[in-house]
Amino acid sequence: MTLESVAERHRREEVPQAFSALDDKGRSLELLLPGILTEFKPEIVATVNLVAATVNAQDIVAVCRVAKEDPHLSFDYLMCLCVVDYVEHLQIVYHLYSTTFKHMMVLKANVSLDEPSLPSVMPLWVGADWYEREGHDLFGVVFEGHPNMDPLLLYEGFEGYPGRRDYEMPEYKEW
Repeated sequence: MTLESVAERHRREEVPQAFSALDDKGRSLELLLPGILTEFKPEIVATVNLVAATVNAQDIVAVCRVAKEDPHLSFDYLMCLCVVDYVEHLQIVYHLYSTTFKHMMVLKANVSLDEPSLPSVMPLWVGADWYEREGHDLFGVVFEGHPNMDPLLLYEGFEGYPGRRDYEMPEYKEW
C-alpha cells in the first residue's frame, strides 16, 4: 500500500485500514490460536504486526493460563498490561511474549465503565502487580483477587480516575 493510495482513500472519505504485516511466526500463531482457544470463543485479528485476541473479561485468567501453559504457545512473559478508555467501555490489553518461541500476541478484554472489574492475572505473572495497580489508580479497574490494591501513583483518598476521558483536569495555576 503506497502513501498515494492511502491519501486517495482518505479523499474518498473512507477510513484507511492498517495493513497486516505479520511475519511467519505471527501468521502461524494466527492459525494456531483459534484451535487452542476454541472454548473461549475469541475474536482473533491481525493488527499490523501482531495477532490480537479479544475474550470475555471473566475468562481472562483461564485464557492467560492456557496461553502460558500450552506447549505450542508458552507465553511466559507479560510484557505490558494497559487500559484503554473507549467511549462505551474500558479495554484491558495484555501484551504477551514467549521466550521459548519468540512470538508475541495481544490479549484484550472489555469491561463496563460503570463497574470495571475482572480477575487479576498476578497468580500467573507476578509482574502484573504494578500494571494492575496502575490500571486501578488511573482508570478505576478492580482486579479481583489482587493482594494489594493500595494506590501506586496517586495518594490515598484521591478523587476520580485521571486516565479516563471524563476526568476533568483541574486548572493549572502558576505559583
